[in-house]
This record gives sequence, C-alpha cells and structure tokens, in this order.
Amino acid sequence: MNAIDKNYQRATTIGRFRPVDAAAQLAPVLAQRASQLDRDGLFSLENIEDLHRYGLLSLAVPSDFGGADASFAEIIDVIGLIASGDPSTALVLLMQTLHHRSILVNNTWPQAVREEVFGKAITEGALINALRVEPEQGSPVRGGRPATVAVRERDGWRISGRKLYSTGSPGLTWGIVWASTETSDGRIGEFLVPLKADGVRIEPTWDHLGLRASGSHDVILENVFIPAEYAVDLRTPEEWARQDIGLNAWLPVMLSALYDGVARSARDWLLPWINRRKPSNLGTSLAEVPRFRYAVGEIEAWLQINAQLLGAAKRELSGAPAKPETSQALSLNPSLVKYSVTQNAIAVVERALSLIGNHGLTRNNPLERHYRDVLCSRVHQPQNDLILEGAGRIALERAVPASSI
Repeated sequence: MNAIDKNYQRATTIGRFRPVDAAAQLAPVLAQRASQLDRDGLFSLENIEDLHRYGLLSLAVPSDFGGADASFAEIIDVIGLIASGDPSTALVLLMQTLHHRSILVNNTWPQAVREEVFGKAITEGALINALRVEPEQGSPVRGGRPATVAVRERDGWRISGRKLYSTGSPGLTWGIVWASTETSDGRIGEFLVPLKADGVRIEPTWDHLGLRASGSHDVILENVFIPAEYAVDLRTPEEWARQDIGLNAWLPVMLSALYDGVARSARDWLLPWINRRKPSNLGTSLAEVPRFRYAVGEIEAWLQINAQLLGAAKRELSGAPAKPETSQALSLNPSLVKYSVTQNAIAVVERALSLIGNHGLTRNNPLERHYRDVLCSRVHQPQNDLILEGAGRIALERAVPASSI
C-alpha cells in the first residue's frame, strides 16, 4: 500500500480530512511525481484522482450539495500547498474551484444544470474550466468578440470554434465556452459543453516553458450540439462590460497563492542544500558565509511580505459562501496583491539560482523547474501592465487636483 492509500485509509477511518490537512498530506506525494511529469509534459490523471479521493475537487461546492464548502482562506491555503507539490495540478484545482464559485454566485445558471455540475464533481471528480482564449482574439480580458460562434436551433445550440490554453483539457468533463451569437443585439454567451460530445476534439499543442503538466492544449469544437439549458449566461457586450462579481477579486489572490507555493518549494530545497554544501576550499558549510546568510535573509523577507499580503487578502475576501463580493467594496486591491506576491516569488527563485550557480540550471535540479514555473505568473490574467495601469489610474483619480495644491 503506497503513501496516498495509507493516508486515504486513515482519513476514511477517522473522518474526512479538513481541506488544508488533506492538501498537506498530498503535497509531498505530488512533489515526487512532478519532475517526471514536467519532463514528459504529461497531464496527470493520477493526481486528479488523488484530489478527488480527498474531496478537494469540490472545495467551493456548498455542503447542501455534499461539497467541502471551504472558506476562501482555506481555499488559498490549499492551493498554496498543492502548488508546492505540483503547480500544474494546483492550476487545474484553482480553475475548478473558481468556476464552481462562479456557478454558485451567478443566478443565470439553471438550478438543474448547477446541480448536475456539482453532483458530478462530488461523485466522479468531474473537472470544469472556462474555454475562452482564441487564436485571433487572444484573451477576452483585452476586448473583442469571440470568433467561436453559437447558432440557435429549435432544441439547443450548435457551437463551432477553437480555444487555446485550455488548462486540464485531457481530464475535463465540462468546458464553459465563450462564444458569439447571431442574435439581433449581438449577445455573447457562456455555453456549458460536455467535452465528450460529438464534434469536440483536443489537439495536443501544449509544449510550454513552464506548467508543462497542466494539459493546456487546444480544444476544437465542430458543430457541437448542446441542449438549450446549457446556454448558461447570455448578455450583450455592454452587460458583460458592466459585470462585477467577486471572482474578479478571487482570481488574482488564488494565483498569488499558487506562485507563492512554488517559491516556498524552491526555498525549502535551497536551505538544506546550503547547510550541507562544504566546498573544499572553504572548509565549512556555506551556511557560515555572510553573503549566503544575507541572501537567505532577503528570501525570507520576500516570503514574509507574501504571507502578510495573502493573509490580508484572506481576511478581506472570506465572506459568506454565497456572497458576491465586489471589487469596489474592498479596502485592498487584489490585482496589486498578485503583482507584488508574484514579483516576490520570481525574486525568491532567481536569488536561489544565483546562489548555487550552474547546479541550479541543470534539468535534474528542482530549481530549474521552479524557475520555469514561477515565470508563468506573468502571463496569467490580470497581467502586470493592466494591473499597474489600472492602479495608477485609480490613484490619480483619487488624488487632490493640482489646482487646489
């Protein structure tokens, strides 16, 4: 019996692990697999099955449906722990949790469809993610209509298009597809598509610098039929532009936790290495060298700042499970949390690499993988240029007019 089976057997004997305890048990197991999965660029169904067995694929599902009903603070801690083991798996879990939350707070979803998605997550470990990015449009965050088209039929819709960067695609049960319609008011919609439906295929295009095991391949939809009730949210472009739900605040903090987990994993590898390393010309451990102590102190400072920022965000966003927090009501800017935490996380791994030199850039060294993974923080929405432009605009709008100074 392997470690995961022993832990699971213990959990079912004494009662289900709390989510954070489950993540703490799983992280070392995932870490043992992470290097080979990264090298091969393989999505791990085994990791997903482990998440399911510990109840982590229903973190944001209410207890009324049988889910974990975890608080935002618990979710952040779980993501950070899983990311310290395997950030690719943590990204899949992050998206699962984010979209379950979206389904919960978005009143446009039919109740029967909501129950179907939640129920399959709990009983089968069914994964869900949004499929939004396209070759021509790029990320919808920067505007434009999707080229993917949904055409109305008497009993449902037909959907055709290509979606890029579809994280978790080899294991997804559901895709929330962003598509244009041919209605007179030009509505854009979210359509729930079963990825086993006729006309759906996955093209294995993901060959990335980092998060190589995330299965973020292209999903192609060719005249895919879905029933009418799976058109879960249809709005005009103007209505989408005005939308402001708590998920706009959740996502940057969740991503912050993921990349902070990567940085902490790098730090946890580095410190024992420094203690053990005794160059022949030195005659003692590198831990006795002032510049190494100084650099480790810098790393600890960056991680302490991250812990403070994530702690503040957890307190700010830990509202009632069904409360759709709005970004305007927050006293801290979640996007700036992402900017600061991820910049610090990158600095941690870069400083670790600078200390150990060539050792750190070999493929069999964990720091090489951690560095590639942590750099992916820059391409996740919201991206740094949008974060800083937005924060700068808000600060200038709040400033006292120059004429009054």
